[in-house]
Amino acid sequence: MPGKIRQYFKDKKDDVQDYAGGSGVIGKLILALVVVYLLVALVLGMIWSSEPDTFSVREHTRSVANSMEREPITGFATTVTMIRIAETLLDKPGGYISNDIFPPGLWLDNMPNWEYGVLVQLRDLSRAMRKDISRSQSQSAEDRDLTIAEPQFHFDSESWAIPSTEAEYRRGITALKRYLDRLSSPDQADAQFFARADNLGNWLADLETRLGSLSRTLGESVGKASVSDSVITMNSGDPLAEEATGEDVKTPWTKIDDVFYEARGSSWALLHIFRAIEVDFRKVLQDKNAMASVRQVIIELEGAQGEMWSPVILNGSGFGVLANHSLTMAAYLSRANSAISDMRDLLSRG
Repeated sequence: MPGKIRQYFKDKKDDVQDYAGGSGVIGKLILALVVVYLLVALVLGMIWSSEPDTFSVREHTRSVANSMEREPITGFATTVTMIRIAETLLDKPGGYISNDIFPPGLWLDNMPNWEYGVLVQLRDLSRAMRKDISRSQSQSAEDRDLTIAEPQFHFDSESWAIPSTEAEYRRGITALKRYLDRLSSPDQADAQFFARADNLGNWLADLETRLGSLSRTLGESVGKASVSDSVITMNSGDPLAEEATGEDVKTPWTKIDDVFYEARGSSWALLHIFRAIEVDFRKVLQDKNAMASVRQVIIELEGAQGEMWSPVILNGSGFGVLANHSLTMAAYLSRANSAISDMRDLLSRG
């Protein structure tokens, strides 16, 4: 029996050698190159899958202001933070991966979803900057650079070439830099940043729906009944009838990590955006007694960026033996969303 096993593996080895060109030098060289390529791609894939570290918004703002020899006026922190977030998206290890068509980027799954989460927040803030924050009233003209930046960040996130996603996003970054230069220049008064309660409230309203959707999808990792289906099937004519329940909605197990890393990317971007808002909107936040809510949001988003010790996203049941990373992330985002709701309420008061 052992002899048959040895003969079996010897035959398989001979088959591989025949397929690779026999025992010749060319066949061995090709096989060695393939093995080296796969090993290099594996190592690069592990490096490229590492999430970027957080950075200090205040220190970065001070550094950029010093390099430009400008005063960090209102709006400076938010704008330089947007630029840094966009540059991180493109210049992190491995660069922008979502549109890669060759290994190892083609094989990666978590980082493209992280990038999409960051991109969504960048798009929402750039739209708010163009639509509200840079305009004094509804009849005011839009800022000429923000009208370029906002659609550039809405370009197809998976375009490989003609034009590439990276090239379009860099045009958006360049437009933001021109806006920053005009905003901080004492010689140009045509760039504005209005740190008002209504402008901030409009963006927060959009953000609430974003985080609410993410929290819901994360919570569906263990399956939850659909409220809308439950309400539809209730017997309104008999209030004492047994309460109807909708069908369970559960995120497919193949999508659990996708949703999780999209939430990680969103929370990473929002953490820096709220740190910038704490600087630029400080006066209105203090006037409305909303500073505590902002800091609570920051604390929850910092928690959402906790170190990942597990090599895979675990999906244990709510009270099971294994952890459920999705529910943990959902808890942080839900508490952040609750603080955002409090902020909106405080900002809307006279």
